[in-house]
Amino acid sequence: MLIRPKLTDRQQQILDLIQSAIARTGAPPTRAEIATQLGFKSANAAEEHLQALARKGAIELVSGTSRGIRLKNDALRSINESRSEPYALSFQGLAQLALPLIGRVAAGSPILALEHVDKTYYVENSLFQRKPDYLLKVRGMSMRDAGIMDGDLLAVQTTRDAKNGQIVVARLGDEVTVKRFMRNKNSIELRPENPDYQTIVVEPGESFEIEGLAVGLIRNTMLM
Repeated sequence: MLIRPKLTDRQQQILDLIQSAIARTGAPPTRAEIATQLGFKSANAAEEHLQALARKGAIELVSGTSRGIRLKNDALRSINESRSEPYALSFQGLAQLALPLIGRVAAGSPILALEHVDKTYYVENSLFQRKPDYLLKVRGMSMRDAGIMDGDLLAVQTTRDAKNGQIVVARLGDEVTVKRFMRNKNSIELRPENPDYQTIVVEPGESFEIEGLAVGLIRNTMLM
């Protein structure tokens, strides 16, 4: 069995985007579309990541066409068009995950409470390196530079623990937020990935809890 080099988080995100685009339209995205979806400044940045994916054996690049991207894994080539209701990425012979989409979370109530579930999406489980438990709709652009945009669906694995540098879903008082987690000696910082937003400092004694870790992303425009 061929063992390919491990992908970086950004490379995995681009591979996820390619898989989702093929599932939705039957065709891979262009470099420009990848750049737009992930907030790159130019299509050249997307090309660099695609070249890295090709070197690692995840995709094959075909010259002479803007959509010249082929998935190397035979199982992934069997992606079909998505079904409409409930949303599904249909993969022949591959297991799917049923993930509840969490809407607005009422203050003080469990994030997976039934009244918070807007709908259920069915997605192929190899989209994620770590199995998620639910999808959370992102609100705002505070994590823009990490490729997480307003309206995206963040795949979240439920946990109460996180390591420094991981992107978490955290409950701070009555609010649920997505930020990068950093624990210092005397406080916790929830750092945005956008210079227009300020770091949230959680002091000892403040109401704070980690709800889960970000383990993947689905661009919401792909679900239209």
